[in-house]
Amino acid sequence: MAEEQDKDSKTEPATEKKIRDSIEKGNQPFSREAPILASFIAISIFVFFFAYDTSIRLAGFLSVFIERPEEWRLETELDAISLYQAVFMEIARAIVLVMFLLVVAGITASVFQNIPRFVGNRVMPKFSRISLISGWKRVFGIKGFVEFLKSLGKVLFTAIFLFFVMRDADIRLLEGMITNPMGFGHVIREMAVQLVGTVTVAMIIIATADLLWSRYHWLQELRMTKQEVKDEVKQAEGDPILKSRMRSLARDRARQRMMAAVPRATLVVANPTHFSVALRYVREENAAPVVVAKGQDLIALKIREIAEEHDIPVFEDVALARSIFKQVSVDSMIPPQFYEAVAELIRIIHSQNGKKTGKLH
Repeated sequence: MAEEQDKDSKTEPATEKKIRDSIEKGNQPFSREAPILASFIAISIFVFFFAYDTSIRLAGFLSVFIERPEEWRLETELDAISLYQAVFMEIARAIVLVMFLLVVAGITASVFQNIPRFVGNRVMPKFSRISLISGWKRVFGIKGFVEFLKSLGKVLFTAIFLFFVMRDADIRLLEGMITNPMGFGHVIREMAVQLVGTVTVAMIIIATADLLWSRYHWLQELRMTKQEVKDEVKQAEGDPILKSRMRSLARDRARQRMMAAVPRATLVVANPTHFSVALRYVREENAAPVVVAKGQDLIALKIREIAEEHDIPVFEDVALARSIFKQVSVDSMIPPQFYEAVAELIRIIHSQNGKKTGKLH
């Protein structure tokens, strides 16, 4: 009763964090019918394109082996081993392609549903996996009963398909038996192709339905109560480590964007080592110079270094650099009280074209 009430209270869809945690723990939606469908597709490929030639080659070998046994020596143990190896190799050649197609199909079906990942928790030994009580509940519980109904429905659905497609199979077999052996082989091949194709079509319908159901059931199992959603949001917003990490990432991104803008500056005003302010002034862009970057200590030195690499004039003015640094934020125009001082620096740049660094005392 408590479990039913708990399920009824889970009315909210799973959050991205809940889904991500579930996937990391190895709890992902998985359809058991998809690998079966992939196996039938692999068998269909073999039957359509390779079965006839393979069967002809194997039949030719076996006919020689059965009709003319005197050609095979069996006088010693080595003769018996050689005969065994020959028969084994012929049969292996006939089935190795089928096995290869089945393996590739199974792996493809699993990868198609979920990206493979190693989850140590899933391979750890647990008593519940070998417990008779737990096994009894899995087999005869609600989930076991649902799986039984699914399997029964799958068998009935496939049987109905086969009945309508293969209802005249006995007549076709009788007609094929009175023809020549080669013709009868073609009849058998056509019936095998039709049989495998029919089962494959039925499995496509079943696997598609099971894929949708497994995804829906997985999301239903992950549903949360309103209180769980609130607790998760509170934890995400209130976690000091997470908030500190987010602030650090934001500062790093802002610093990277700021440094990338230094090469576009018109000039840099510096307080030799403590402050640096990069200004850009293009008459067509803004009415006044704009602070594109500023920094203290190591960042100030980095701004100067980038400016020197790009031949941007660097002016050392202690008072001006300190004042602009404290009063103007990045991507903002300087206020009117700095117009005259900055205009004088820009005039020096224009009048001394080619000079990379100047000092204002």
